[in-house]
Amino acid sequence: MGRAFEYRRAAKEKRWDKMSKMFPKLGKAITMAAKESGMDPTTNAKLRTAIQNAKAENMPKDNIDAAIRRAEQKDIALFTEVNYEGKGPYGVLIFVECATDNPTRTVANVKSYFNKCGGALVPTGSLEFMFERKSVFEISQFESLDIEMLELELIDAGCEEIEKFDDKLVVSGDYTAFGTIAKALEDMNIEIKKSSLKRIPTSPVEFTEDQLIEIEKVLDKIEDDDDIQQVFTNIT
Repeated sequence: MGRAFEYRRAAKEKRWDKMSKMFPKLGKAITMAAKESGMDPTTNAKLRTAIQNAKAENMPKDNIDAAIRRAEQKDIALFTEVNYEGKGPYGVLIFVECATDNPTRTVANVKSYFNKCGGALVPTGSLEFMFERKSVFEISQFESLDIEMLELELIDAGCEEIEKFDDKLVVSGDYTAFGTIAKALEDMNIEIKKSSLKRIPTSPVEFTEDQLIEIEKVLDKIEDDDDIQQVFTNIT
């Protein structure tokens, strides 16, 4: 797929290896889910998903339990989920999902990241049509599964595609089918390693290796911000 692709993959893996930044973000997702719908993961699907994702990143159990307990604290900050959209170097499209207790601070920070790279925020909703929202599930233990049969079983739950890689299966469907696909997998006793709602570019663009180096610098700054949960681009 070329050096640019390999660079992008290596850079992305390096970014997400920053555990000092990863664990607080995962913890925030757990606390928000517990605060919103209860502290029991057996009855709170959103919390169950947040815990799954934390475990997939090797977050210690003590950290997970502490994040759940924080939802009980009366003085805990109330987080708001907000999105920002913008254009970065070389016209790359960047969609930023945040969870913040201070939207004024967050938008100022995000705006500064774009301004410093010669980019700019765009009005909310401007990039919505450039991305498809998808439910994505990763399954690591799939050797004993009949993939064709699994796909047939999951179609009624909203599955649109199953991709097989060397180390995992990736099950995807429309974002509205997140709950039904998750339940279907659980009912079949298939362990979900990781799950999320992603924004997939409808018209991905290929950039040169030199361009990617500049783009990655901006993405690093954005993703290092504690208020940022996920960042999506139209990079191929």
